[in-house]
Amino acid sequence: MTRPAFHLAVPVDDLVRARAFYGGVLGLPEGRSTDGWVDWDFHGHQLVTHLVAGPRPDAAGHGTVDGHAVPVPHFGLVLDVDAFHALAGRLADAGTGFVIEPTLRFAGQPGEQWTMFLLDPAGNALEFKAFRDETRLFAR
Repeated sequence: MTRPAFHLAVPVDDLVRARAFYGGVLGLPEGRSTDGWVDWDFHGHQLVTHLVAGPRPDAAGHGTVDGHAVPVPHFGLVLDVDAFHALAGRLADAGTGFVIEPTLRFAGQPGEQWTMFLLDPAGNALEFKAFRDETRLFAR
């Protein structure tokens, strides 16, 4: 591997629904699995959906970013602009409900970006974003 990759484990309550969402809707390649977890290739990073029985607490809350209530905690990826819009179309075609619809935020500012938030079938919040200029990812 030529760059660092992260590993993230998230709880899900149904691996069949997790496979349909992460493999089917998001189009992630499936890696190793057991009857209790599934590994996903999350654009070169390892995402593991772990089956966790019983009720799950709601997300910790929301933070306000550019006038939107952003779910916290959340995870996701920074994509290029074309991949972002292709994913947004695939999610819309699949009937995915957005917490925050695909939108351009911080227009004209150093952090100008496309962003969208959604929930997986287990209620985990995901954010996908894209910068017109990826070198501005951490610009102030």
